[in-house]
Amino acid sequence: MLEQLIAAPPPLPVAESLEALTALATPGNCALITAPAGSGKTTLLSPAIAVALGGLENRRVLVTQPRRVAVRAAARRIASLLGQEIGQEVGYSVRGDRRVSEATRIEMLTPGVLLRRLQNDPELPGVGAVVLDEFHERDLDTDLALAFCLDVRASLREDLFLAITSATLDANPVAELLAKATDSACITTEIPTPIHPLDIVYKPTSQAALTPNSQGHMGVNPKFLAHCSQVVAAEASQTNDDILVFLPGVGEIERIRQLLSPQVGDDVEILSLHGQLSGPAQDRIFSPSAKQRIILATAIAESSLTMPKVRTVVDAGLAREPRLDVRRGIGQLVTLPASRARLAQRAGRAARLGPGKAIRLMDKVDYARRPAHSQPQIATSQLTNMRLQAAVWGAKNPGDLYLLDPPPSGAWSQAGQQLRALGAIDDDGAATKKGRKLAKLPLEPALARALWQGSSLIGIRDAAQCVATLAQDLRVDDGDLARFASKILFQGARQGSGAYKSSEAGQIRREAKRLEATAKTEFGNQTLGKSPEKRGFQDCLALISALAYPQLLACKRPDSDTYLLANGVGAQLESHSPLIGQQWLAVSGVDRAPTSRQARILAAVPISEDDALAAGQALVNECDQITIENGQVSGLKQQRLGQIVLRTSATAPSPEQALEAVKQYLHKQGLQALNWSKEATNLRQRMEALHLGLGLPWLDVSDQALLASQDSWLAPYGQLLTQHNISQIPMLEVMRSMLPWPQAAQLDELAPVNMLIPSGISKAIDWSSGRPVLTLRVQQAFGWTSSPRLIGGEVALLLHLTDPAGRPVAITDDLASFWAGPYQQVRSQLRGRYTKHPWPQDPLNATPTNRAKPRK
Repeated sequence: MLEQLIAAPPPLPVAESLEALTALATPGNCALITAPAGSGKTTLLSPAIAVALGGLENRRVLVTQPRRVAVRAAARRIASLLGQEIGQEVGYSVRGDRRVSEATRIEMLTPGVLLRRLQNDPELPGVGAVVLDEFHERDLDTDLALAFCLDVRASLREDLFLAITSATLDANPVAELLAKATDSACITTEIPTPIHPLDIVYKPTSQAALTPNSQGHMGVNPKFLAHCSQVVAAEASQTNDDILVFLPGVGEIERIRQLLSPQVGDDVEILSLHGQLSGPAQDRIFSPSAKQRIILATAIAESSLTMPKVRTVVDAGLAREPRLDVRRGIGQLVTLPASRARLAQRAGRAARLGPGKAIRLMDKVDYARRPAHSQPQIATSQLTNMRLQAAVWGAKNPGDLYLLDPPPSGAWSQAGQQLRALGAIDDDGAATKKGRKLAKLPLEPALARALWQGSSLIGIRDAAQCVATLAQDLRVDDGDLARFASKILFQGARQGSGAYKSSEAGQIRREAKRLEATAKTEFGNQTLGKSPEKRGFQDCLALISALAYPQLLACKRPDSDTYLLANGVGAQLESHSPLIGQQWLAVSGVDRAPTSRQARILAAVPISEDDALAAGQALVNECDQITIENGQVSGLKQQRLGQIVLRTSATAPSPEQALEAVKQYLHKQGLQALNWSKEATNLRQRMEALHLGLGLPWLDVSDQALLASQDSWLAPYGQLLTQHNISQIPMLEVMRSMLPWPQAAQLDELAPVNMLIPSGISKAIDWSSGRPVLTLRVQQAFGWTSSPRLIGGEVALLLHLTDPAGRPVAITDDLASFWAGPYQQVRSQLRGRYTKHPWPQDPLNATPTNRAKPRK
């Protein structure tokens, strides 16, 4: 009985605080509980809450753990303390495996299972408390589960007790969110439980842990892995206890296994622990063994797991976390240094049952400069599934949810685009009927759509097998997914790594069986279209890949081995890939190095153009592309699959299309691309001078103003542009159309083209600088007492006075001052050089002349 367990708890550090924890668990309360790793909070907190709620109708306690292995382990641990089988007072629910009964008071489950349960029945009948354990991991499902639970408390279940627990969490932001959502202060409790001594040892190497490969991708340095294996082997020779080794991924686990095996011999058992293993394979770490064990684990072992004989942890200090390239729509896992919080969680695995030792393969300086916490997944991951779940919940926008961190706007928008392409949400962001159907499936939306539509095309069994293959996210060295998957599923174990390969095959088969059962329940026994017998595995896998990821359909570029993806991203295969030269590929995996403009195709299957078009039908579109070359407007009609051009034919642009193309062309090339006659240019310059001098109604005809008003002055010439070069736009006519009425009649008076000068001839005024300029020889200006004023007297004419050879001697708009002073200096300098030209002492009373002195 749970009551007996709480009355006489095992000697765990948190046991001293059980009375206080039990007091917290009253209906309607909201609590944030922090306690060190290894304190026993996962083992004893949920029983304490269950005991506190024991007399209520709603008394079941739901407790989330971030991973399936932790769910099963936590349930097994509590059940063993009760002396019961799992499924009695303590049970669990994970994808494809549920063990509960009417007697169950504590149900361990993953956040994803909790989300689906909330979607199915938000009132959570029979449930009195929800505990989100290991909240510091901040996976997407946990963040969303918290938001949904807060909604439920606010509108349906004010009595629901909600608790958040963690060992390494910045509590203040969480407490503020809970207080905001519940309109009451959140109870924050830190349990100061003493834990067993933990010795932290640093064993760095001169080899960098991460090094770039030839494509610029950061990978784990093989020499660093060799150092890791040597440290583990040395430690194994000095202790009989089990050793837990943290590595970033399955590939590194297999490499360390290969390096360790000859070093430790047959007396040591090497186990793997990662998410691709089956439940029984994962649970082997909890079964007793006479041999010493070395457990090679990914982050799956960071939280909520107590391994009885583990007293030593060796931490490579690396983590594999999701990152999203929003601009290219590429999500990928990257390897990077683990945060200090993650290192603390890992170290805590060594001191859960007694004194322990944690060996970190870094130095203290490296440790100190690492980030305190990892970024939450909401900040770095693709948000497609999160946005679909939110839409089904009724939240169209992030602001409709109580989220600890808002999602990046770019990632949220991109998720919306993908969901609309799947038909899962409408233009307003609301879930469609199809979207609600997809959200019920325990798959990401893309794979759910592939299972749904693929079942009607190739049959449920083949569709389930192909979806399970894609979900396994196989590591394919040469990109040929069909060949690689066929070898796994149909040709026996991978040479040199049989155990690893066998686990992949088993995982795919188990997942396929589960998906087949789910699909039959949800869809019925659909076998429309081609029968499974008429398609081979490769064709089935290609179609399912294309249905899941139509935006990644790839077409080979002409005269190139590179590809264009439907989403517009350029991509290429590895140089040794047998797929090079295939015209169409159904791509299911891509990444991109920071130093590369091209994406790298990680997994793909050849596909026919017909299947590609059928799977990507939602992306097929026709568009008119209008181009301008050498001033000539022409049109092309293109049929596209996303950004992939399928067919092109010439077409005459409409006037509207021609106008839009010319507007964009002029914005890029500038107004100098038009044919400006001398008269049009002069008129524009005069109009601009009038605008600068007098303002309205004289319009601004500068480049900036004309580009901004193209819709007005360019509109009458749409039809002309469909047949003629843009040089045929009559810019003189355009300029005249912009003259104000009736002020246009004063144009020649206010801003004349020419001016009669004292020597009796008419000279052109230069308006190109924005103010009027007149160039003439000094002798032609004799008798001109003052500079003329134009633009209604607002602007003085700027005179450029030259010597008889046309070289400038003075620039002035104050002629009277020039005659009174500077002229005499000019006269003294030039009269000896130009003796044939008059240089009178009194220019005001001299006769202006266009010629030299007459010969005597």
